[in-house]
Amino acid sequence: MEHDGQLELYAAVANQLKEAHTRVRALQVPEGVRMALTRKLLVITAAAKHDLADATRRLERFVADLDAGRFPEEER
Repeated sequence: MEHDGQLELYAAVANQLKEAHTRVRALQVPEGVRMALTRKLLVITAAAKHDLADATRRLERFVADLDAGRFPEEER
């Protein structure tokens, strides 16, 4: 039973990551900002493989920043 719950949690996080990637691609921001946001999502994705709870918290903060319009500085 616990295994099924864990799989559901992984699936939920995967769906949230996919949605976040879609949102980042749709943003009208300079390419450097988009790259920085994508890099953050890749770090969260990698973290999910080792610590799902931490990745979930990071993803929630990331989405909250997107919702508030807080973007990283453009990378050069």
